[in-house]
Amino acid sequence: MAGRSNKNSAIAAKLETAISDLRAFENLLLSDEVDASLLGDFRVALNRVRNVAWVAQQSAAARFAQMTNPDFGPLLASERVRAAYQLCRAVQEDLDRQGIEFQKGQLAELHSIATALARQLSERI
Repeated sequence: MAGRSNKNSAIAAKLETAISDLRAFENLLLSDEVDASLLGDFRVALNRVRNVAWVAQQSAAARFAQMTNPDFGPLLASERVRAAYQLCRAVQEDLDRQGIEFQKGQLAELHSIATALARQLSERI
C-alpha cells in the first residue's frame, strides 16, 4: 500500500509540474518565433494527452464511485467521436462563413477521409 501511495504522489507531482509548465507555455506559443510545423506536432501531441487525460479522469471517477474500472479503449473511442462531431460542426460553420479561405489540398484530404469514414459509419448504424 505504501508503494501505491508513493506512486500516486509521484504522478501528482508530475501533473502539477506539467500544469504549471503549460500555463507558462501559453505566452511562448503566442510569439511569432515558433516554427509552424513544430506547433502542428505539438498540437497533435497535446490533443492526444488531452484525450487520454479525459479517459483517466473518467476511470478515476469510476474507481472513486466504487464502480468497476472501465476499459480505456471504448472511453477513448467515445471521446474521439464527441471531439470529431464538434470539429465537423465547426468546419461546417467555417465553410458557410464569408472571408475564410481554405486550401484546396486540405479540403480534398478532409473530403477523402470523411467519405471513407461515412462509408464505415453506414455499415455500423
